[in-house]
Amino acid sequence: MGRLFRAGTGAVRALAGVAAIAGAMIAPAAAATWPERPITLIVPFPPGGTTDIFARTIAEHMRPALGQSIVVENKPGAAGNLGVAAAARARPDGYTIVLGSIGTQSVNQFLYSNIGFDPATDLVPLGMIASTPNVMAVAAGSPWRTLQDVVAAVKKDPGKYSYASPGIGSSVHLTGAYFESMAGLQMLHVPFKGSSAAIPAVIGGQVDILMDNLPSSMAALKAGDRLRGIAVTSAERSPAAPDLPTMAEAGLPGFEVTAWSGLYAPRGTPAPVVEKLIAAMKQALQSPALKQSLAQGGATPGNLFGADLAAFEVKERDKWGKLIQSRAIKAD
Repeated sequence: MGRLFRAGTGAVRALAGVAAIAGAMIAPAAAATWPERPITLIVPFPPGGTTDIFARTIAEHMRPALGQSIVVENKPGAAGNLGVAAAARARPDGYTIVLGSIGTQSVNQFLYSNIGFDPATDLVPLGMIASTPNVMAVAAGSPWRTLQDVVAAVKKDPGKYSYASPGIGSSVHLTGAYFESMAGLQMLHVPFKGSSAAIPAVIGGQVDILMDNLPSSMAALKAGDRLRGIAVTSAERSPAAPDLPTMAEAGLPGFEVTAWSGLYAPRGTPAPVVEKLIAAMKQALQSPALKQSLAQGGATPGNLFGADLAAFEVKERDKWGKLIQSRAIKAD
């Protein structure tokens, strides 16, 4: 019986080895014909927002290179964590990808006790879709016209002045916290449920300063009689608001914050499929129509792909992790 058992075990191992070899041979074959059906792009935010629009725009422009449509599926919840966690658990066959943001990939793990996935290991970075600057603004009737005006007033009366953001833990909230940290200031953070509530509060004088995504504030800034822009947070001036200086130009050297989003695949997605998706993204981002669409929303097309995006995320996690922990910011 002992000999029979050992022989049986050997046969099982041999069959397992054959199966592994067969699987290794099938994977490249499947990747060679991929995609053979539409691809699902999970967007972990509600329809109609900036990131949702970016997702639908890139999906439309990737279709020619892939020969298949990309169907957007919104799965909002828990600051984006819900949808990204679902994508991380999806079958890694290239037919499910996900939009990730500065929040889901670089911030939320420091704000929430359990986000349901590891952004560093559970997802494969494909490429950045776009980045948008945030903006500091005040009511049109405010006496402050420059960043130096703001800094001088807040330094004179620590804790007296407030800034609005569209929510705790948002990139905009963290922009305000970063500003306080770099300038050595103390202000009151007043979170709102979105920009649509924060902007009127600043215009009406209930809050002193607005921190917001530039696209969300663009209409009020252009009106001229509602908001006055102070500075944008990107390293370079935004083509959408060329008259606004950067925070670095205005007096805070080294200040740089952008809200960004990218595409990701579940860990284990075959390398040839990942390469096809990255190639399709690169082709899409060269489209003049896509560039124009992003520019209209105040965004700059992404230029980081694969390992370069992964390296960028490491720097972002280090930056925001230190800030969040030093200021004891929590969202749950």
